[in-house]
Amino acid sequence: MSMSAHRIMHTAIEVSVDHPSFAGHFPRFPVLPGAVLLDEVLQVFQRERGIDLTRWDITAVKFLDALRPGDALLLEHEAPKSNLIRFTLRSAERIIASGSVSSATQSRAAAPDGRS
Repeated sequence: MSMSAHRIMHTAIEVSVDHPSFAGHFPRFPVLPGAVLLDEVLQVFQRERGIDLTRWDITAVKFLDALRPGDALLLEHEAPKSNLIRFTLRSAERIIASGSVSSATQSRAAAPDGRS
């Protein structure tokens, strides 16, 4: 898929208050694990940007705040280049996480030993 158009997209992500990860990820202070957040982001990219996830790598991610049960989650994502997608996850005014993914060919070519 060509992502030559630099377009910022916004996607609301629904996370059920009774998501099973909340129960096991700190019973007295439930938060959604980073792996679950990343999976949600990647599923949006696959659905809305039409990318084949087997051909893309997570090149950077920072978790900045916790997502608690009942928090609204908004994903902002843009593709400034055809081989790069940047994203920010927000809940109200808080940034929960940010990062980028790039095409596997591009990110592996950048690594000196061919691995990322």
